[in-house]
Amino acid sequence: MEKKHIEAVVFDLDGVITDTAHYHFLAWKQLAEEVGITIDEVFNERLKGISRMDSLELILIEGNRQNDFTLAEKEEMATKKNLHYCEFLKELTPEAVLPGILELLAAIKAEGISIGLASVSKNAATVLKALQLESAFDYCADAAKISKSKPDPEIFLTACNGLGANPAYSIGIEDAQAGIEAIKASGMFAVGVGNYLEGADYKVEATSQLGWEIIKEQYFTRL
Repeated sequence: MEKKHIEAVVFDLDGVITDTAHYHFLAWKQLAEEVGITIDEVFNERLKGISRMDSLELILIEGNRQNDFTLAEKEEMATKKNLHYCEFLKELTPEAVLPGILELLAAIKAEGISIGLASVSKNAATVLKALQLESAFDYCADAAKISKSKPDPEIFLTACNGLGANPAYSIGIEDAQAGIEAIKASGMFAVGVGNYLEGADYKVEATSQLGWEIIKEQYFTRL
């Protein structure tokens, strides 16, 4: 489909707007240790971009304990992890917005293009408030109402729908492989932040390289 214009830009949160991934790791590590499982930051890469319950399941499988808990117990564990994470979030300030993001958001908004958020984090609103970025987004997909985690495209399709945008004329920005796959599955143009992202239409190493003009140039050259 020919892409003659841009209707929306949809951002992931963790690793794109701010880096709370380390807080997630610390919270998961703490929970895992409580049930006798050890995880490291290499393992944590597998948890990026997927839901809380799916992350817990991967951790339990890692420790061969996936059959040791009832669903209710697993839900209680996921809630406990979130409490750990929220404690770490208290350290978050507007200075934690990643380099280049404020400029990118301003450039997009200056052109009257809708801006959305597609984060599986149920704490997205808390994070945006801590970063003082609540007004920057025209629509934030509610992770609590998303039934399928990335790489399923549901959350990006939900964000586009909330913005009244056609995914075929929209751009998604992600730092996780599952997120890139979700963007592509939705029919959007995928911008990846990081070195090891397969399938991204345009890729940069860090958020500081996310210039709006070059993103547009890449988007319009792939008609």
